[in-house]
Amino acid sequence: MQQTEWGPPTAGIAACGFVGFVMAVAAVTVVTDVPGRFLAGVAAVGLLAFATMSWRARPKLAITGDGVVVRGWFGTQVLGRQNLAKVRITEFRRIGRKVRLLEIDTAPDDRLLVFTRWDLGTDPLHVLDALTEAGYAGN
Repeated sequence: MQQTEWGPPTAGIAACGFVGFVMAVAAVTVVTDVPGRFLAGVAAVGLLAFATMSWRARPKLAITGDGVVVRGWFGTQVLGRQNLAKVRITEFRRIGRKVRLLEIDTAPDDRLLVFTRWDLGTDPLHVLDALTEAGYAGN
């Protein structure tokens, strides 16, 4: 049985939340200069917000009986076969390593959904294989 749900890794989200919490404590107790305290506080709030919203958006992509479910920070969208214009992998080099992105073009509203390895928790090629096997990526 192939995987049908993909989302950010739990350990990564927990690590972001933990580092954000440690930075918040450090900003309040350790940092003595005002600009440093402000910057550490902003970084802490940013990490905590990122961890919270990443947890809320899990699973980011799922194959269900209704179609492909895409979850974002503020809502969920169900895409049927007729709504998927193109599903592909984009690959490029960045800082000496190969980066893959899963791109989904939607048909009626011409939106481009881009998923990274962080978003999916695995290599985007594995997700493309599962989408192809389920009949969503043959376009």
